[in-house]
Amino acid sequence: MKKPLIALLAMFLVAATQVAPPPIAPPPRPAADVATAPVVPSQTPQLTAADVGAWLDGYMPASLKAGKIAGAQVAIVKDGAVLFEKGYGYADVAAKTPMDPRRSLMRIGSTSKLLTWTAVMQLVEAGRIDLNADVNRYLDFRITPPGRAVTINDLMQHRGGFEEGLKDLLASDPKLLKTTERYLKENTRPFLFEPGEAPAYSNYGVALAGYIVQRVSGESFEAYVARHITGPLGMARTTFAQPLPPALAPLAAKGYATSDGPPQPYELVGTAPAGSVATTADDMARFMLMQLGEGSYGGATILKPATIAFLHRPSTPPAPGFDTMAHGFFWMMRNGTPVIGHGGDTIVFHTDLNLLPDKKVGIFVSFSSRGENDAVYGVRERLFDLFMDRYFPVPLPPMQPAIASAARDAQALAGHYESTRRVETGFISLFYLLQQDQVRAEPDGTIQLSSIEGKRFREISPGLWRELDGTRLLRVTELGGRRAIVDSQNPVGVLQAVPLSRNATVFQSVLGLSLLVLVVTILVWPVGWWVRRRFRAPPAAAGRVVWTRRLVRIGAIADLAYLGGWYAILSPILGQHVDAYNATLDAPIRLLQVAAIVPVTAAGLGLWNLAEMFRAPFGWAMRLRAALAAMALLGILWVASVAHLIGWSLNY
Repeated sequence: MKKPLIALLAMFLVAATQVAPPPIAPPPRPAADVATAPVVPSQTPQLTAADVGAWLDGYMPASLKAGKIAGAQVAIVKDGAVLFEKGYGYADVAAKTPMDPRRSLMRIGSTSKLLTWTAVMQLVEAGRIDLNADVNRYLDFRITPPGRAVTINDLMQHRGGFEEGLKDLLASDPKLLKTTERYLKENTRPFLFEPGEAPAYSNYGVALAGYIVQRVSGESFEAYVARHITGPLGMARTTFAQPLPPALAPLAAKGYATSDGPPQPYELVGTAPAGSVATTADDMARFMLMQLGEGSYGGATILKPATIAFLHRPSTPPAPGFDTMAHGFFWMMRNGTPVIGHGGDTIVFHTDLNLLPDKKVGIFVSFSSRGENDAVYGVRERLFDLFMDRYFPVPLPPMQPAIASAARDAQALAGHYESTRRVETGFISLFYLLQQDQVRAEPDGTIQLSSIEGKRFREISPGLWRELDGTRLLRVTELGGRRAIVDSQNPVGVLQAVPLSRNATVFQSVLGLSLLVLVVTILVWPVGWWVRRRFRAPPAAAGRVVWTRRLVRIGAIADLAYLGGWYAILSPILGQHVDAYNATLDAPIRLLQVAAIVPVTAAGLGLWNLAEMFRAPFGWAMRLRAALAAMALLGILWVASVAHLIGWSLNY
């Protein structure tokens, strides 16, 4: 594969923005006044079918059009019944098939986890699962964490300690899809933390819980959920099965990157219990009504009231203003109202489910496109914010003044941070290294966090920072001996300060300068030959130095070829291709792992050439060029080591 050198450099320098794009600004407000008019308590609309329908009919079509999102479904429940449900846009753009909330199947990604935890709690009620027992009690393979054992309670809280994993997570070819059992056994995740030590969102952990349901019940996981949850609730168009059963396959809504592009392949999820559900808004309305109805709906009892209360309740009281995990649900306070829920994302489908238990209200929304410039994230977040502000408004609490040490504390806090949800032991760690968060101290003593775009935070008490004109909080703490930042709206991840050796700016600088020097080193070779031939000049060196210099240039070419090979492997991942993470890459990855001898040898050649330059009577200019070449070759070796391109594991 031939790629321009500038493309190779650009890939490494901008990869982070392509792997996990930061949140974007909300889309333009829809034209309909009913969708956007500011709400004050004295004018608060009532949550009725007529009002919410008029509001959504203003917001949704305009947002889909502005964001180039193909379609969406919404369901709202209230007081034990479906209040409103509707489809917007198209289930099939080319065929102009309208999105139908009762028939069009959507992929709901991680929102599937709520059904998995419901299944787990059924077996807890039956006395067949102990949430506080070592998970190894229920497995036919061993999980060997540092410290204490991993429990299912840890998995519910995303505190199992697992490193993130991407291999075999998604596929489009059913031949590449592993069973949950095979996935878990062949893709075991290393531990970044001791169990219970830190929150780190883990699909692997939830897949473990689903496999335990299968092991304990004696039924396949998909069959168990169908028999004990979706069947009794009448959720006839909901399934974990992959590919879709023949009866449901024709109903699947097509997923799109943008509404004006081609449909994407049906996404097959390797961690099925963590994200493989296909369903409709109407079916998810039934699930919400069961959760809000103390475990019962339509004559079917899925869980006992006490079990539902346990699922919805945080295990420990959260700090004021901070979201936390209940048991499988995200728990948060919004506008003074407790909210529980779970979002879900595949590459093209994007979902959110939120319940207000005290109000007996639930809202489900699912989109079938990522949208232009990832517009779906802003549309989805804004939808729920507007819903809460419209029907459950509260005044914004007054902003507290900054403490005296705020400016000094901001300077101390500035720097690079990495999430506890990351890959650190495989070559995919390169992307997590490049997408580090950055805290920037502003002249007025506030701070900005790169992952929270357009927001500034003021220190209102020691170690506690509040969003200006908002309620979001950041708390400074310590984790693993490193300074850490807890975001009030992210209970499943913590930002840890990175050591200098993993600093993204240092990494990019070393990589960029090394590539520049190597390119110049290679280009000088033919230019020097032409100059000597044109002007009949004598060679600049003789004897052994001639060969060491040639070997350095060959080493530089080999290093660029080595990085080009990694570019070929990583570019499908940059493009977020559904088949970018599976075992078909094992052979080329192994070849590149063997090729790690290239940067090691090239660095050795650079040092040898430098030593020869100082042994022979050469001037400072030639010695300086040799030193720069040696440093560049060492820089590429360091980059390969820090990015874990050098290693022998095919588990990433």
